[in-house]
Parts: sequence; C-alpha cells; structure tokens
Amino acid sequence: MLSRALILMACVVMSAGAPAATTLKLVEVLTSPERTETLKGLVQKFESQNPGVQVEITSLPWGSSFEKFATMVSAGDVPDVVEMPDRWLSLYAGNGKLESLEPYLAKWSETAGLNERALGMARAVDKTAYLMPYGIYLRALIYNKKLFRQAGVDAPPKTLDEFLQVSKKVSALPGKYGYCMRGGPGGLNGWMIFGATEAGSGAYFHADGTSTLADPEWIRGLTWFIDLYKNGLAPKDSVNWGFNEVVAGFYSGTCAMLDQDPDSLIAIAQRMKPEDYGVAPLPKGPSGKAFPTTGWTGWSIFKSSEHKDLDWKLIQAIDDPAGNLIWNRRVGALPIYKAAEKDPIYASPQMQGWFAELADKDQLPQPMPTYLPGFAFFADSLVVRTGQQALLGQISPAEMARQWANYLTKANQKMLAGK
Repeated sequence: MLSRALILMACVVMSAGAPAATTLKLVEVLTSPERTETLKGLVQKFESQNPGVQVEITSLPWGSSFEKFATMVSAGDVPDVVEMPDRWLSLYAGNGKLESLEPYLAKWSETAGLNERALGMARAVDKTAYLMPYGIYLRALIYNKKLFRQAGVDAPPKTLDEFLQVSKKVSALPGKYGYCMRGGPGGLNGWMIFGATEAGSGAYFHADGTSTLADPEWIRGLTWFIDLYKNGLAPKDSVNWGFNEVVAGFYSGTCAMLDQDPDSLIAIAQRMKPEDYGVAPLPKGPSGKAFPTTGWTGWSIFKSSEHKDLDWKLIQAIDDPAGNLIWNRRVGALPIYKAAEKDPIYASPQMQGWFAELADKDQLPQPMPTYLPGFAFFADSLVVRTGQQALLGQISPAEMARQWANYLTKANQKMLAGK
C-alpha cells in the first residue's frame, strides 16, 4: 500500500510540474515593441481563462516578414494563428492554407456589431472570411506645424501643386525636407496614392483585364513622385526607409509631411506635443480628387492547426470589443466595431483628420488589388526593387511602370482563368 501511495504522490508531483497540455503558435508580423507588449498582455489574459493552454508568440520584423514567414511555412513550421496583412491574404487563402471563419462568425454574438467595412475586408477573397480584421488602415497627410511656421506655411496643402510648393519651402530650410518618402519596405502605398492622384484615377485595370499602370497618365503620376526624390524634396537616404524610418524622420523634425495610417501616431504622440502636428486629408490632383489607399490586417487560422476551436477563442480574446479597443489604443487603426467609433480614443483633433477624409466625397479610398495571386511578391519585392532603381535613376519611370503593369496583368489573367 505504501509503494502505491508513493507512486501516486510521485505522479501528482510530476503532473504539477508538467508543461501545458496544449501550445498554440501565434506569429506577429507587424512588429513593434509597443504592439508586442500589448499582444502579450491580451494573450496572458486568454491563458488565465484557459488553464492548460500556452501561447507561443513569434514576432517577425515587418521589413523582412514576408520572406521569413514564407520560409517558415515552406519548412513546415506552420503556426496556428497568424497576423495576416491584406496583401498576403490571397496568397495563403488561395493556396488553401487558411481555415474559413464563417462558421465561427455565424455563431459569435459580436458579429452583428462589426461595421460593413470590416465584414467586407474579412471576405475579400472568394467572399469567404479567411481572416478576422482588427483594424482598418487609411492614409492621410500628417504635417509638422512647427516646420510649417518656420517655412512660412500657414496650412496643410489641399492640392498636389500646393504640396509641391510646401515641400520646396520646407526643403529650403537647412537640413530639412518637405516629404518623408518610404522608398524601402512597405512603400507601395505612397506610389499608388500619388500616382493615382496625379493620374486622376484609382483604377488598376482596364475592362479587358490589363493593368493601367503603364498608361501615360499613370507614368506621369509615378514620375511626379520620383521627381520629389530626385529634386531633393525628400531625404537622400529615404530611398531605403521603411515604416520606422519615415515615422522617425517626421517626429525628429527632419521632414515636414508624411502620408501614413493612424498607427504612426503612437510613436509621434510620444515624442511631439499635440499642438505641434496635425492630420489632414491627402492633397487632391488635377481631377479634383484624391485616392488614399486603404487596407486592413487581422488574424487568420491555418487549416493545418489541430486546435481550431481554441484558435478561435484566442482570436476572440484579442479581437472582441474589449480586447480590440485595448489593441487599437496601441496600433492606432480605425475601428471595426460600430460602437467603437464614438470612443474617446478617436476624438482627438488628429484622429478627426481621418474621419474628415472619409467624409469628403472627393477623397476616394482605394483598396489595392490584394486579392490577386502573387500580390504579396509584387508589393514586398518587385515594387521595392524597381522603385528604388527608378528613384536612383537606374531605370526610367516608364520602364518601372511597364514591369509593374506586366506583372499585374499576368496575375489578373491568372486569377480570371482560375475563375
């Protein structure tokens, strides 16, 4: 009897020190220290509510996350849940790697509270929810009021011509530049915003399915953007800048204007006084219209996961109204819930710049064609490489536009043929 008791006791002791019965792998790809700490806090709450479950977080730096995550997946190191940018969604959903979230959304009590934009983004591929969005991103113009005053500028530019004149005035100040250009990773948005606004159209394809990007109007718009850099209105090293660099260039006072999403205000607000910067709708082109890019990011479940119900519980913990509000206080995205739009975090004068843009009928938010197979490679590899070549004068704007148009035309034809 004694030996049995000892054995039982040993089993109890061993089980008490045993690892959690279930480990969920979560990959974060839009990484920053603030976001990661917020994510850890939400995950810890989930773990406390689900004894025996641990979440292993892998944080990838955004500049190289596309290649690193693709390598992980191809090597079989597949997560249960991944932070899924819109530009990757067609790749992984199209390859059949993502689980449909429709059964979960159908039963979830919070689904009715999602705004229409969020539901549309969730179902961007095959009209099926392959991700649960956590926020909406929309580009607007962030401007440095102190630099404006030093350069004799009274108000943010309303047109591209005014944008050019303001850039020249600020760039005349010693060591200062008008525009924080994102020539490196993630720079596609700037190209598309200014290219489309100068061209007067946000359409990426003709009726026959071929890309518009090599049309004379688009080449003119892309050339306008390249000339900002060539004429010294953006810092010389901005040819390599990604998100962190353009935001740092702004709050350090190196450059006066930045086209960015609300998430950039996190770092800016920590380093600048509220009265020293503002947010305004993007400047309009010759057509009287502007074409700010819009996008989204969310959470997806990989089909290979053995714990899909737990995965969904984890997404709920991060993305229910309470968790999403905590998250968006850090990431700065526009809300996915109807009720959240009235929350005080969206009431600041700076945040009102984005809502003013949404309210302007001549500001036409454009989602990029992220539904195309191969769009992730286009955005994160081809555009970065050829865009830098064009900025440095190694290829002409027309040659860059031709390469972009050829790639998108083939991707669109492939998609249409598949349908």
